Amino acid sequence: MKSYLTLICFSLLIFYSAKSQNLLDGKAEVFTRQDTLRGSITKERAWWDVKYYHLDVKVNPTDSTISGSNTIRYKVLKSYNRMQIDLQKPMEISKVTQDGKELKLERDENVFYINLVEPQNVGDIKEVVVFYGGKPKIAVNPPWDGGITWSKDKNGKPFIASTCQGLGASVWWPCKDHMYDEVDNMLISVNVPKNLTDVSNGRLQSIIDLKDGTKTFNWYVSNPINNYGVNINIGDYVSFSEVFKGEKGDLDCEYYVLRDDLEKAKIQFKDVPRMLKAFEHWFGPYPFYEDSYKLVQAPYLGMEHQSCVTYGNGFQNGYLGRDLSGTGWGLKFDFIIIHESGHEWFANNITYKDIADMWIHESFTNYSESLFVEYYYGKEAGAEYVRGTRKGIKNDKPIIGQYDVNNEGSGDMYPKGGNMLHTLRQIVNDAPKWRTILRGLNSTFYHQTVTTKQIEDYLSKAVGLDLNPFFNQYLRAIRIPTFEYKFLKGKLSYRWTNCVPDFDMPVKVTINGKTKWLKPQAEWTNLPQTSKNLKLEVDKDFYVNVLKIES
Repeated sequence: MKSYLTLICFSLLIFYSAKSQNLLDGKAEVFTRQDTLRGSITKERAWWDVKYYHLDVKVNPTDSTISGSNTIRYKVLKSYNRMQIDLQKPMEISKVTQDGKELKLERDENVFYINLVEPQNVGDIKEVVVFYGGKPKIAVNPPWDGGITWSKDKNGKPFIASTCQGLGASVWWPCKDHMYDEVDNMLISVNVPKNLTDVSNGRLQSIIDLKDGTKTFNWYVSNPINNYGVNINIGDYVSFSEVFKGEKGDLDCEYYVLRDDLEKAKIQFKDVPRMLKAFEHWFGPYPFYEDSYKLVQAPYLGMEHQSCVTYGNGFQNGYLGRDLSGTGWGLKFDFIIIHESGHEWFANNITYKDIADMWIHESFTNYSESLFVEYYYGKEAGAEYVRGTRKGIKNDKPIIGQYDVNNEGSGDMYPKGGNMLHTLRQIVNDAPKWRTILRGLNSTFYHQTVTTKQIEDYLSKAVGLDLNPFFNQYLRAIRIPTFEYKFLKGKLSYRWTNCVPDFDMPVKVTINGKTKWLKPQAEWTNLPQTSKNLKLEVDKDFYVNVLKIES
């Protein structure tokens, strides 16, 4: 029996190791049961569709606690009576009610199971109210290592913010913490001391002054929103505003900054209308006119919270004053305003279902930086910028992570992903068509959660090529395709090496000053040549290596 059990355990180990190794390059990683509960669509999640949240919380700077409730309205998709709600330690759920009756709870680390009593009939619209509180995880290095930041401004007043992408919104509030199911709309009520202001997503509906010396800010989000996009920003804020005349009419733009930074913000935030003009050109209308656009100062670098973009770049151009491309073009704009706002189209409008597909957010938004440069400074300037970011590519592991375990892929999703899209643009070789493709993405997948396959299929159809090998090469492998060529006896021979099976990307070259398109394969292809002094150059806008083989 012992040998038999050992064999079973070994077989399961092999099975799960093989299951996690679903990419063309890279090493298998080890994941826990909690990773699966966090990252997969469990049975306790799949049977209900979240429709509405009312997140009603009190934020207490004195003892760094958050307490309150979340009313969760949902539609029953399949009759079942066990619900998964996520809330991470050390936060605690004190009770859950439905129709005024308290329900039984079971905790499994960061997951709570609620045992429902009332019949859950298909099509029913139901509500549960989750009461909770505690001291949420403190952000160590926001926004990368997130949680809640409890800091103070230069005048000693509280300056507080949430950051939770990857880590999960359940680090500070109870929810269905999986990206596949966005809530349709929500009310965010935040109670703070009376000398502070909370800025959250959507539009401010009301401010209620309470007798205990606090105020409650009620923000309503009318569009679908992902969990990590929900945020609180609390400080001694002052504000100013403007109206952007956009493709869908008037867009209200509101800016919240600390009192002492108002004049600097009025100058630096002029990049916002420039950003909106450029990105509406490339991607189509700003996706959340109904909820406005806000840029809010935060005690960390910044992040893409929907309709409530956060900013901490020091009121300077570049990335904390540096040009990530090394070309000079990166100092022509405020990186955080442009990049984090670009996420309104790619992250908040088009949202990944699984964080393994985070490239959908980051590759397109990285590429948006170069499109911003191109819009204002010309096509070659934009191309120089994106090529300059190649120095940040590590090719350490695939861009796509492991599915169903809340696992991100390589940070190469930023510079490598941007250069992948820039390379794809060269293949399209038609500027108006490329712009139509980008705008079509945002209209086709408007306010949707998507998979990599959906994006790949859309691009393949729009471009008119089978791009599966192309995406396998750049998203699932870590090898840079190499264009090898040689001249021998009046012939040019060329091929692709260091690439995935069936990789046959066309490439633009110049041969003795004349432009020509080649379509290399894994085997040598020969092209007759008459000149004895041949010079070949591969277009530098293709992200490939080039190797001349001397005869």
